[in-house]
Amino acid sequence: MNTILGIVLVVVGLFGLAWGGFTYTTKEKVVDIGSIHATRDQEHTVPLPPVAGGLALIGGVVLLAVNRK
Repeated sequence: MNTILGIVLVVVGLFGLAWGGFTYTTKEKVVDIGSIHATRDQEHTVPLPPVAGGLALIGGVVLLAVNRK
């Protein structure tokens, strides 16, 4: 179990350091009057600080190293 968690932390850490976060899109209803419907796409950004990416990477490497012993 520690090996899987370590690999996941390493991947998340590398992702956080390389891209700095991720974005996703949601649809928001703007107008809903009878048969008239209007929606818009709204983009949300979730930043991932480099410190968090670095800590995740270090934590994953430590878990993988401890599991080897």
